[in-house]
Amino acid sequence: MQTIAELMTTDVEVVRPEETLRDAARAMADLDVGSLPVCDGRKLIGMVTDRDITIRAVAEGKSADTPVSEVMTDEVVWCTDTDSVDDVLQQMSDAQVRRIPVVDKDRQLVGIVALGDIALEEDDDVDEALRDISMPT
Repeated sequence: MQTIAELMTTDVEVVRPEETLRDAARAMADLDVGSLPVCDGRKLIGMVTDRDITIRAVAEGKSADTPVSEVMTDEVVWCTDTDSVDDVLQQMSDAQVRRIPVVDKDRQLVGIVALGDIALEEDDDVDEALRDISMPT
């Protein structure tokens, strides 16, 4: 059984809760990603997405200097590095997300895994997960 530790990216850029939305948006642009883990040290406390910035900040008239903590999602779907690929695909399907942070037993961020990482190894299972993730709720 293959575990997420074998597929995850370990060099993960994060944003701190006190950093600004401008900082987060700039990091997303530089990294060409749509979401970043929010960490206090290495402890995962949330995720911020380009959608969070658009809907929870720009649409509400917040400034680019607003702290990330004001718009981040704090109820984060996460997995551990010992979880099976099948279990994580199911989590992705259930939560309709394409990327999940990976934490250790102390909820310290140790990596991130994307549907694309899994697709490189597990073609058959990814097709079903992608359908579930893409289905409107």
